[in-house]
Amino acid sequence: MSKNEITTISPIFLESVSEVLAQARKNAKTAVNLAMVYAYYEIGRMIVEEEQHGQNRAVYGKQILRELSKYLSEKYGKGFSVTNLKQMRQFYMVYSQDRIGQTLSDQFENLPEVSTGRKFYLSWSHYLKLMRIENIDERHFYEIESIKNDWSLTELKRQYNSSLYERLALSTDKEKVYRLALEGQTVETAKDAVKDPYVLEFLGLKELPEYSESELESRIIDNLQQFLLELGTGFAFIGRQVRFTFDEEHFMVDLVFYNRLLRCFVLFDLKIGELKHQDIGQMQMYVHYYDRKVKLPDENPTIGIVLCRDKNNAVVEMTLPEDNTQIFASKYETVLPSKQALQKLLEEQVSDENGGEDDETTI
Repeated sequence: MSKNEITTISPIFLESVSEVLAQARKNAKTAVNLAMVYAYYEIGRMIVEEEQHGQNRAVYGKQILRELSKYLSEKYGKGFSVTNLKQMRQFYMVYSQDRIGQTLSDQFENLPEVSTGRKFYLSWSHYLKLMRIENIDERHFYEIESIKNDWSLTELKRQYNSSLYERLALSTDKEKVYRLALEGQTVETAKDAVKDPYVLEFLGLKELPEYSESELESRIIDNLQQFLLELGTGFAFIGRQVRFTFDEEHFMVDLVFYNRLLRCFVLFDLKIGELKHQDIGQMQMYVHYYDRKVKLPDENPTIGIVLCRDKNNAVVEMTLPEDNTQIFASKYETVLPSKQALQKLLEEQVSDENGGEDDETTI
C-alpha cells in the first residue's frame, strides 16, 4: 500500500468508539444523578434533626426551610426552593425506615449506602414519584421493576397508571403477591408471563368507533416497543402473520414472540369481538404445531394467548382441559383501568384469603 493511498475506515470501528463514549457519558450522568439523590437524603435528614431542636417544631420548621432555601439559592442557584426542601425532608422520612430486597443490594455492591443500610438506584425524579405511593409493598414493586427494566420516569408513570401491580397481584396467589414486593415480577411458569387484562391505551384505539383485527395488529406493530414493555420481562419479537402449512392448508399466527426466561415461543391471536370456543380451539392447534414442528427439543412448551375485547370465563374453562398450562385467554383494554377499582378488588381478595385461613385455623 502506497503512502498516498486512502483506506476506508470501517463503520463498525467508528460506531464502536462512539458507543464507548455514549456509555461513558451515560454512566457519568447516572453517577451524578445518584450522587444528588444521596445528597438530598442527607439534606432531608439534617432538616428533620434540626427541626427537632425547636420547642415549637411547626413554626421552627417553617423558619428553617425559608432560611435554608434563601441561603442555598444564593450560593448554588435554582433547585432549592422551600417546596424542593420539603420534598427532601419527605424523602428522608419515607426512606430512613425503608428496606428493599437483598438481591438488589447484592447486585449493586459498589453503590454507597446510608446509615440504615439503604441504597438508592434511581434518579431523583423517580423517587419523587415513588415516595407518593402510600402502599409500601406497591412502592417497592415499582422501584424494583424500574431498576430491573431500566424504566424511564415516563415508563414508570405509565406502568403505575396502568395498575401493573394490581393486575399482577390479582392474577396470582397470596405468596406471589408477597414476592412482588421483594423481587418484582418473577417469570417461572407460563402463567407468570400472562396478564389479564393487558392495557393498550398507547395504541390510540379508544378514539376509533370501530376497528378491525388487522388494524389492531398494525397498531401493535407501530407501537411495538411499548407493547413489549406491556408484555413484561424477557419477550423478543419474532414476527407478524407468521405462516405455516398443515395438511395442505395455510395458517397465519397473528403475532409470534419468544420469551428468553421461559425459553419458549409465545403466540398471540387477536380478536376484537367476544371470544368463542372456536378461537380457543384454533389456538390449541397453533400451539400443538409449534410444539411438534418448530420448537427445539431443549425448549419448553409453547404458550398461546388469545387476546380479545371480551371473554366469557365459563366458555374458557369448559373449552380447555383442567390441567391446562399452555393456552390462555386475556382481555385487552384500550383505556387505562380504574386504579381505585382494582385496588378495591385486591383488598377484597386479600381479605377473603385471610378470612379463609382464619376459618381453617379455628377448625
